[in-house]
Amino acid sequence: MTLLSTILAFVIALGLLIAFHEFGHYLVARWCGVKVLRFSLGFGQPLLKKRLGRDQTEWAIAAIPLGGYVKMLDEREGQVPANELSRAFNRQPVSKRFAIVVAGPVANFLLAILLYWLLFIVGVSGVKPVIGEVDPATPAALAGFRNGDVITEIGNQPVATWQEARLKLLDNAVDKKTDVRISVTGESRLARQLKLDLSQLDTEDLESDFLGKLGLNIFRPTIAPVIDRVMTDSAAEYAGLESGDRITTINHEKITTWEEVVDMIRSHPNSALTVGIVRNDKEFVITLQPEAALERGVEIGKAGVTPKIQHEALADLLVNISYTPATALNKAIAKTWEMSYFTLRMLGKMVTGDVSLKNISGPITIANYAGQTAQMGLSAYLGFLALISISLGVLNLLPIPILDGGHLLYYLVEMVRGVPLSEKIMAFGNQIGVALLITLMLFAIYNDLLRLAAE
Repeated sequence: MTLLSTILAFVIALGLLIAFHEFGHYLVARWCGVKVLRFSLGFGQPLLKKRLGRDQTEWAIAAIPLGGYVKMLDEREGQVPANELSRAFNRQPVSKRFAIVVAGPVANFLLAILLYWLLFIVGVSGVKPVIGEVDPATPAALAGFRNGDVITEIGNQPVATWQEARLKLLDNAVDKKTDVRISVTGESRLARQLKLDLSQLDTEDLESDFLGKLGLNIFRPTIAPVIDRVMTDSAAEYAGLESGDRITTINHEKITTWEEVVDMIRSHPNSALTVGIVRNDKEFVITLQPEAALERGVEIGKAGVTPKIQHEALADLLVNISYTPATALNKAIAKTWEMSYFTLRMLGKMVTGDVSLKNISGPITIANYAGQTAQMGLSAYLGFLALISISLGVLNLLPIPILDGGHLLYYLVEMVRGVPLSEKIMAFGNQIGVALLITLMLFAIYNDLLRLAAE
């Protein structure tokens, strides 16, 4: 994935999510009779702008694409003609102001439902949750998992892919549950009920491959040690490896699977390896020196090659699940609710220290995910957009001054008291909110930079 493609995928995602959010505010403001002066995607100096409609609302795309806003007629921001006072935002009853503000996050949840609906109609692709080798003396081994078991249910909820299984296990792991009920089928096709202890996972484990810590390894079919693609400017290219080469030995050790190739390369960063290959029925010996790279703080070797995979070997492991439009809508609503609740729970666990703050991602990580999912295909990108839209909706509902949730908190207080809070109190709250958001953004970018360094 090129840098340009990653940036493009990120800009499209950001533009779509912000536009939907702000359009929610705009649409309900119009329904409530409030005059909208400007609809802006981005902040700062407008790059493009045009006035449209009876109210001559200014539609703009601004220079800083990190948000957007809807500017409404308001006496607190300038003189309002007497004949338009009834259309000023601050003159509206608190119920209308509440509706206008909450409409932004609601629009994000509706967008997520739409995206999941499309995704479930097109079809959700994934890898069947088949278990590989079960590491001894691990929670999975103690629970009775076996090589080849297929996970069918977790906590009485069906799962069809490893992605679903991982999410449901993570949801239970943050509560350190000791008896998560899991249904599996083995070679006999008979269902077995197991209880998995997740209490041994600590905060740091949840940041990385916690499935491995449990002893649950994803089943991988045997792949022949044949090279499919050699990356440009990679260690493999410099060594002279080519597509179609079959690796037979490394450092005089016989090689029969691609997994053995990966293990040898990863364990020898910056070390010369003697590699025996067969090319066009002729045997060659070349010297390969894997490049050193950091992975979660550990130095590993990378060669820059991918294996030639027989797709027949993967066919039984891949699933694609699609639904009728009506069923897809029900699934989309349920999925949006599930992910919204999960996001809120994770935020709460971060506050209590049960989940590491390292899980907070900033624009760099989100842009990277945008690029990766766009490269993977439409389904993956739709799923990414839906998840980020939910995150944006939940974040904006948090009762932090300057966010939508902060304004809603002010309005709830006004409903209870019968009179609004003073401008002085709200201004002070907004200053605190700005400080919190800046701190959060800096921390998220710091996490992004740590991830980049680890890679």
